[in-house]
Amino acid sequence: MFITKTHLDRRTFLRGMGATVALPLLDAMIPARTLLASTAAKAVPRLAFVYFPHGAVMREWSRDGRILQPLAPFANRLTIVSGLENRHAYGPVHAITPGTWLSGISGATADQFAAECLGCDTPLPSIAVATEQATKIGAGVWEGKYDESYGTTISFRRGASAVPMEFRPRAVFDTIYHRAPGAAGPPGSTSVLDLVADDALSLRKRLGPSDRSVLSDYLDTLRDVERRVNKEESFVDRMALMFDLIALAFRADITRVASMMMAAEASSMTYAHLGMSDSFHLLSHHQNDPEKIEKLVRIQAFHTRMFAAFIRTLAELPDGDGTILDRSIVLYGSNMSDSHAHDHFPLPLAVVGGGGRQHGGQHLRSPDRTPISNLLLTVLRRAEVPVHSIGDSTGECAGL
Repeated sequence: MFITKTHLDRRTFLRGMGATVALPLLDAMIPARTLLASTAAKAVPRLAFVYFPHGAVMREWSRDGRILQPLAPFANRLTIVSGLENRHAYGPVHAITPGTWLSGISGATADQFAAECLGCDTPLPSIAVATEQATKIGAGVWEGKYDESYGTTISFRRGASAVPMEFRPRAVFDTIYHRAPGAAGPPGSTSVLDLVADDALSLRKRLGPSDRSVLSDYLDTLRDVERRVNKEESFVDRMALMFDLIALAFRADITRVASMMMAAEASSMTYAHLGMSDSFHLLSHHQNDPEKIEKLVRIQAFHTRMFAAFIRTLAELPDGDGTILDRSIVLYGSNMSDSHAHDHFPLPLAVVGGGGRQHGGQHLRSPDRTPISNLLLTVLRRAEVPVHSIGDSTGECAGL
C-alpha cells in the first residue's frame, strides 16, 4: 500500500510552559509514496499485563462463566489458557504472589523484558500502575528470604530491582505528559492543554481536515481525562483512570508496555458501589459459604467489566490500517487459583487482543501443571521480543 501525504515527524510534540504533549499517529506523519510497513504507521506491538489479586471462583472462570461474561463482545479476540501453575508462588502466599506472576519465579518480569526491546523507540520504556496503594505484607517464617517488594508490585527489572506501581493518577498523568513540577502553578490549577495551546494552534494550520479531526478528538479525550484526574475521588474512579491513561499512552506511542494491579494484594477495599461492606480480602477466605462466594463472584465480574471497557477503548482507537487492539496482546489474570484455598493451580488466565498473529476465540488446555512461564514466553515471542526463556519455562504454549 502506498500513500501520498506530507511528512510530519512521528515524534512531533506539543510544547509550552514546562509541558510536553505527545501526539497520536496522524496521516501527516506518513511519508509520501512510501510503503506503509516502512513508515510510522507500521504495525508495532503493545503489551499490557493486568493483574487482579486473590484468584478467582474457578467454576465461574470460563467462556460461559459470570466472571468472564463482560468479555463476550470480544470473544473472537479472547483466548482462555488453562492447566497452568506457578509452583514458585507457594510459600508465604500474599507476600510473594504478585511479584512472581510475570516471571514464574523471581527476577526480571515479562513486562520488563518487553520494555528492554519495545521501549527503545518510545519516550517511556514502560509504565506500571495500580488502583490502590500497596501495603507491606509480612512473609512470616520466610522473613528475610523474600524481599518485601514481592507483595507490592508485579514488575521487576534485571537484578530483581522492583518497579513501584504508581497508584496516583495525577503522578501518572504528569509522567506521560511531562508536566514539569510547578509549571504554571500547582497541578490542577492549569490544564496541560492550556500550556501548549499556542503550539496546538500552530500545528492545526499545517494539518489537513482528517488530521485536524483526529487531533481534536485526541485533545478532547486528554482534556476529559485530565479533568477526571483533578477530581477523582473513589476506587472505581482511579481504576477507570488508570486504564484510560494506559490507552492514551498507547495511542500516542508514549510507551508500548504497561502493567497494572487492579487492587492491592490482601486488599481490604470494600465495594460499596456493588452494595457490599465486606473487605475484599476477607471475602476471598469464603470457607465455601455460598453467600460469600456470590459476593466474591460479583467483585471479580466487576473487575472484568472494568477491564472489558479498557479493551473496548483499544478496539475503538485507530492505528495505521487497524486499531490499537489489533496490535495489542493483553494478559489478564491472577497468580492465585481458588480464592479460599490460596493455591496456584490451575491459574485463571486469559489473553486478549489481535497482536502477534494470535488466533482468539479459543480455550487452550495445556497439560496440567504447565509452568505459567511457558505462557509468558509465548506472549513475548508473539510480540517479537527476542527471548530464549523466562523463569522456569520449558517451551511455548502451543496454539496461541
